[in-house]
Amino acid sequence: MIHLRDINKTYYNGAALHVLKGLNLQIDKGEFVAIMGSSGSGKSTLLNIIGILDDYDSGSYHLNGKLIKDLSEKNSAVYRNNMLGFVFQSFNLITFKTALENVALPLYYQGIRRNKRNKIAMEYLDRMGLTEWADHLPSELSGGQKQRIAIARALVTNPQVILADEPTGALDSQTSIEVMEILQQVNREGMTIVMVTHDPEMAAMSHKIIKIRDGVIGSIEHQ
Repeated sequence: MIHLRDINKTYYNGAALHVLKGLNLQIDKGEFVAIMGSSGSGKSTLLNIIGILDDYDSGSYHLNGKLIKDLSEKNSAVYRNNMLGFVFQSFNLITFKTALENVALPLYYQGIRRNKRNKIAMEYLDRMGLTEWADHLPSELSGGQKQRIAIARALVTNPQVILADEPTGALDSQTSIEVMEILQQVNREGMTIVMVTHDPEMAAMSHKIIKIRDGVIGSIEHQ
């Protein structure tokens, strides 16, 4: 599913910063993986490369058998929209669009007509227990509700992988557990999930914890 081999990434901002140093990683279909590491360890860079939001300098990255390297902006966007779903710490909902419109947005970019995309989006809101909030704006919703909408939006295109960047970082402990239970349920239904988190309790709810140290895999713990 996700196969990274000897991945190197250096940023140049005055001085060279070698962030990923020959990293190797394989994530199989249906796994729920948590990536942990201290600030500057390379975990966010790794997630950005997996998410086709950033390129790498050398090595190889295959996603579902396809080599991801030097793609045009257009092709990168096509792969992201068709194969990946994203969940962010800050929810990244569009403030002037309703819950339903936020969930339906990826379908708009796939060219699906309004009636059909709203029907599909409503099904995913229903799965999240948010049908009655469909016409509400994000400002009228709690943090937990916003994150459930973000998960629905990530799922609506039926992607191959969900990438979650600190999905519970802005939530209280009880709401965090509720969001993680939703992700566990999604994973039980067959979805591959890759999550970056700093919270050991949240990481413990995954199948496998990958700890990154100094740009390489430091350890892998199976749950």
